[in-house]
Amino acid sequence: MSAGWPATLQHGDVTLRPIRYRDARAWRAVRRRNLVWLQPWDATVPPGGTERPATFRSLVTRMQRHARQGLGMPFAIDVDGRFAGQVTVNNIVRGSAQFASIGYWLDRDVAGRGVMPTAVALVIDHCFRSAGLHRIEVCIRPENSNSLRVVEKLGIREVGYAPRFLHIDGAWRDHRIYAITVEECPDGMLARLSQQPRS
Repeated sequence: MSAGWPATLQHGDVTLRPIRYRDARAWRAVRRRNLVWLQPWDATVPPGGTERPATFRSLVTRMQRHARQGLGMPFAIDVDGRFAGQVTVNNIVRGSAQFASIGYWLDRDVAGRGVMPTAVALVIDHCFRSAGLHRIEVCIRPENSNSLRVVEKLGIREVGYAPRFLHIDGAWRDHRIYAITVEECPDGMLARLSQQPRS
């Protein structure tokens, strides 16, 4: 396995663990219940693009293969022991870059409880401390106020703007780019989050 993977991370009632085939029923139930909530932010296949995995099993197979190759870390989020979403470390680049990006989604039923800022903080700390990465990037549609609130709570700074960056919800969409390096959070992201006032 690659550096930092597999891993289980935990803080309070939030646990991050490798996604697995037996999550299928819970994953489908959460995605079905949250279709309208998630669809505007879901990646889609552009015309002429490679098809996305057709089943949950094929999705997990692909993510696990990427993890074995050191290209990603697919975490499931459990809240109070129940499946509630995902945080995925994507596009891990080694060599002189030591870089990756993070994407995430969450069940609306647990939104507003600080779950996603906690999950993202745990993953970034893991990427820096255990996986040896140097920089983490999060790319967010300007209209996605919930995701923007996550990076705001974590104090991750905006570093750029990418027009028509990713194919999301059926079209090429602009994204705001946020990034953090290990030097910017010497005490860790979870510690930084715990110092933020509750809102």
